[in-house]
Amino acid sequence: MEIRRDFYLNKLIKRKNNGMIKVITGIRRCGKSYLLNNLFYHHLLESGVDADHIIRFAFDSADDLYLIGESLIQIEKEKRGVDPEKFMAYIRSKVVDNQMHYLLLDEVQLLDCFEAVLNGYLRKENMDVYVTGSNAKFLSKDIITEFAGRGDEIHMYPLSFAEFMTAYSGDKYAGLSEYMLYGGIPLVVLRNGANEKSTALQSLFDE
Repeated sequence: MEIRRDFYLNKLIKRKNNGMIKVITGIRRCGKSYLLNNLFYHHLLESGVDADHIIRFAFDSADDLYLIGESLIQIEKEKRGVDPEKFMAYIRSKVVDNQMHYLLLDEVQLLDCFEAVLNGYLRKENMDVYVTGSNAKFLSKDIITEFAGRGDEIHMYPLSFAEFMTAYSGDKYAGLSEYMLYGGIPLVVLRNGANEKSTALQSLFDE
């Protein structure tokens, strides 16, 4: 089931090709990755962007890291970030012409020297950059200053009641009761039954 996040999707759409790094911040599991890699990705396709001009990369994905010769397990063992040289080489191989390429980068704080890498992409006229992040540094207001005044923050919250109701099949009174009890974390909202919702919430608290 797709939960509508039109408020945030429209914020991204309005910022397309504005010459700035679009920085999506927010607490863990509020829907940042889904907004970027599903909703906005499909908007780009529907607006006529070729799929090979949309580069998606998640720095917490073992499969994506494998593409650049990195190992998620090795990175965890060595307590280090992703090698920026390997990542930049991969991006260079994907930027095939002078047409606009859209970079959708998830959990970018896991990349070593990510500020310098992203600032480098700002100098490319055919690259439009969007990133998500959720650690303490990325949630800081100071993160925008790292991009030399060319960072454009979209701060995302869990589901509003209106967004919650796009995924709720009952009436608004029952929906309000459930929303007040379990909140608006999408992962929890999409679970079935009180036990599953409670378990998902407890897992998030523990995490």
